[in-house]
Amino acid sequence: MSLPTKNGTYIICTLGTCPIEWAFVEYIPSLTGNATYLSIFAALLLTQLYLGIYYRTWGFLTGMVVGGLLEILGYLGRILLHSDPFNFNYFLVYLICLTIGPTFLSAALYLCLARIIVVYGTQLSRFQPRTYTVTFMSSDFVSLVLQSIGGGITSTASDKSTSNAGVHIIVAGLALQVFSLVLFMVLCLEFAWCVRDARKEERFVDLRSTGAFRVFKYALAVSTIAIFIRSLYRVIELSGGFGGALANNQGTFMVLEGPMVIIAVLAMTLFHPGICFNGNWAAAGWILRSKH
Repeated sequence: MSLPTKNGTYIICTLGTCPIEWAFVEYIPSLTGNATYLSIFAALLLTQLYLGIYYRTWGFLTGMVVGGLLEILGYLGRILLHSDPFNFNYFLVYLICLTIGPTFLSAALYLCLARIIVVYGTQLSRFQPRTYTVTFMSSDFVSLVLQSIGGGITSTASDKSTSNAGVHIIVAGLALQVFSLVLFMVLCLEFAWCVRDARKEERFVDLRSTGAFRVFKYALAVSTIAIFIRSLYRVIELSGGFGGALANNQGTFMVLEGPMVIIAVLAMTLFHPGICFNGNWAAAGWILRSKH
């Protein structure tokens, strides 16, 4: 970043020439912490690739892989910011990738609910599996578009007011994601209540009796709650703008951003649907259009 001086010349900001308060984040991102997060996401991504291809969970695989790649790029941007916190391009890579990455991860979680409904019996659900999936995926898409537009405006803004407008659009996208996750959790709980004593689908009786499938439902809950906590944090963080106290608090970021997403991805890796559905992932699928 270059700044004008009193005599009309420009100074290139570095850690040796400008105070850290002039940087895009008012702290030097931890090299060790961000490198650790990057390494964890890289390992989880490779594992997800192997499991997704082996068990052919293509839709779930797509969401997890795209989300994982964005997390890796985002932490790479933070590692680069460690040596040059005044570099706007590094800041954008970190901001945009880590902001939109969990959107793809939550999309993968939404696919799991539809499969669970089929396993228990679609007659027990308030809505058809495709309705849940299409609704939440559409909400995720709108959230992604808003966050992308906000990131684009921020990256091209020439003044503070335009940059703030971009931030507000990003926050709107994140807020929509938070709302979707809350609604998703409510509907999951409502479905769990409905199936307690109801007559269930006989086709998957053996699958429902396995310990792996029972644990998978808890893993899905953990992943959803973790992404919800992270998304709520980002809404509060960015509501104060890039210059806000929370946006420039590295400790809070390193606890409520990276670890929450790691927990979500780790739970869905240790208890991968391909494993926990015991080969029934495809059989528990649904069709986009009903056959009349």
